[in-house]
Amino acid sequence: MELVNEFSVEAPIEKVWSFFTNVELIAPCLPGAQLQEIEGEEYRGIVKVKVGPISAQYKGVATFLEKDESNYHIVIRGEGRDTRGAGNASADIEAQLVSNGNQTDVTVSTDLKITGKAAQFGRGVMADISKKLIDQFADNLSELVTGDTEVEDTVTQEKTSSEREDEGESIRILDSEEVEAVNLLSTAGAPALKRVLRFFIKRALNLVLKRTLLLMAIVAAIVIVIFVIVN
Repeated sequence: MELVNEFSVEAPIEKVWSFFTNVELIAPCLPGAQLQEIEGEEYRGIVKVKVGPISAQYKGVATFLEKDESNYHIVIRGEGRDTRGAGNASADIEAQLVSNGNQTDVTVSTDLKITGKAAQFGRGVMADISKKLIDQFADNLSELVTGDTEVEDTVTQEKTSSEREDEGESIRILDSEEVEAVNLLSTAGAPALKRVLRFFIKRALNLVLKRTLLLMAIVAAIVIVIFVIVN
C-alpha cells in the first residue's frame, strides 16, 4: 500500500534535517509511539493504537536504510508485530526535504504492508488515518523545531541513560514516558469514520448471525432428543 503525505515546517532546512535524523527527539512527535532502546543503528520501541474498544500494541524496530545529507533525503525501514500475535506491519518510509524560502517542505512516501485485523480496513481508511497522523506529527515537529530544544542536548542523555553490554554491543535503555494509545476512530475523518463504523457493524452482524445459527442448532438438537425419548 503506497501512501504519500506532505507538510511544511517554518524553519531552515538545515535545522529541520538535524531534528529529522535524530530518532530520539522526533519519536515522541508521532502519536502513540514510544522509543525504548537503541542499539547501534537499530531503534526499538512500541506503537499503541486503538479502534474504539479494541486496542493493539506493535513492538518493533526501525533502521536507517539511507541518510543522504547532501540531498536531504532519508529512507527508514520499520517492522513491528502485534504483541498478542494478531498481525504485523512493515513499512519503508522515504522522506525528502526541500528548502522553500524560510520554510522546509517535506514529502513522506510510505510503502506499507500490514496483516491482521487492521488490514481489513482497506486503503481508503488507511490513507485518511495516515494523513491525520502525519498532520499531528508535523504540528509536533514544528513545535519542537521552533522551540528551545537543541539537538546537542541528546548527547548528555547518552551518558546518563542506563546501558548494558550484550555481546560487545552497547544497548541504551531509554527512560521514556509511557504514551497513550492513539485512537484511530477520533483520528479518522468523517468519511473514514463511516467506513470504519460500517466495518464494525458488519462484524457485529456476522457475530450475531453466527450465534443465532448456533442457538438454533442447539434448540433443534434438543427438540430431536426430546422427540426420540417420547417415541
